Amino acid sequence: MDLFEYQAHELFARHGVPVPAAHLADDPAAARTAARRLGGAAVVKAQVKAGGRGKAGGVRPAATPDEAQAHAAAVLALTIKGHPVRRVLLAQPVEIEAEFYVSYLLDRAERTFLAIASAEGGMDIEEVAATRPDALARIPVDAEEGVTPQKARQIAEAAGLPAEAEPVLVALWRVFVAEDALLVEVNPLVRTAGGRVLALDGKITLDDNAAVLHPEHAAYAEQDGAPGGGLEAAARAKGLNYVKLDGRVGVIGNGAGLVMSTLDVVARCGADPANFLDIGGGASARVMADGLGVVLGDPDVRAVLVNVFGGITACDAVAEGIVQALAEVELTKPLVVRLDGNNAAAGRAVLAAAAHPLVTQADTMDEAARLAADLANAAPEPAADPPAGTTAGSRPVPAGRQGGR
Repeated sequence: MDLFEYQAHELFARHGVPVPAAHLADDPAAARTAARRLGGAAVVKAQVKAGGRGKAGGVRPAATPDEAQAHAAAVLALTIKGHPVRRVLLAQPVEIEAEFYVSYLLDRAERTFLAIASAEGGMDIEEVAATRPDALARIPVDAEEGVTPQKARQIAEAAGLPAEAEPVLVALWRVFVAEDALLVEVNPLVRTAGGRVLALDGKITLDDNAAVLHPEHAAYAEQDGAPGGGLEAAARAKGLNYVKLDGRVGVIGNGAGLVMSTLDVVARCGADPANFLDIGGGASARVMADGLGVVLGDPDVRAVLVNVFGGITACDAVAEGIVQALAEVELTKPLVVRLDGNNAAAGRAVLAAAAHPLVTQADTMDEAARLAADLANAAPEPAADPPAGTTAGSRPVPAGRQGGR
């Protein structure tokens, strides 16, 4: 489960990670009140589970409470990457001297944990990784040792972070371990003109497999927004393992490893994946229809790739499920299907007989990914998102549990 920024900051404050003062609001009047509590000036930040908020107009500095109210009204009318903005965080501005990037994550390939840090924070870390990979320090973290003060010093020195950041690195690791997280990320972690180190933003992904150990985390899902709660909430309600990403190619597969590999191949073919969706081993018509419904509901998607390896569930049964799903879900975007494994030939024959004009089959994963990427890149840009409505009411972030810029 991904958390909103304000929820991440609540956990940061709980474990000793310093954050600026902030208040949460879900209507413009409440935003004005929040700005007055902060002394007048505030940064209005959209609360959505998507990156690129600043580029989409979802982060706006306000010099006065009236300006904060006006900015909040504009931000609450936005839909950012398919996510309607239903709350804004009013954060106290800080005078920034330097910006850094820090994250802890599970490195599945190496079966360990990894610290990634950089002295170049405050911008897209993907861009830094692609253009200046040497600017990112990648430090393995032993699961038993964790991030001790000595390890924090090693991370800070490798990334060019100031010594003042070292206690924050230790505290962020406490968040990662204590909350059973798969990812803890701060971008930017800043040093202020007064020498304080603060987490101005925060992203946390919690391990759903550890939910039984953390009944308190259920409250975060309940705070997911208005009815529906976006694509991820809709998928969760249908029992689907779905994560929204920033690309144009919708991806559906059976098995987490296969889906992850498919995402990588799509990216290598020149188009970013729009989601991770694992439908599991039993790709029934109902599951396939639910999965297609969620993926096609993403306005960013231009083409969909279904990549299935038949095992216990044979490919002909999967193909029958796809055909039945297409009878329930209106397909308005091209669908590329690759079937392999048990009864693959029979499955391909089922799809060929259905002869849906928007369905194309491919023999290999590389061929399917290349075709889906080409179709997505050739599709026209969509019309601008319609304004989303706002909800009434507001509540402050509890004292000591407040968000950043």
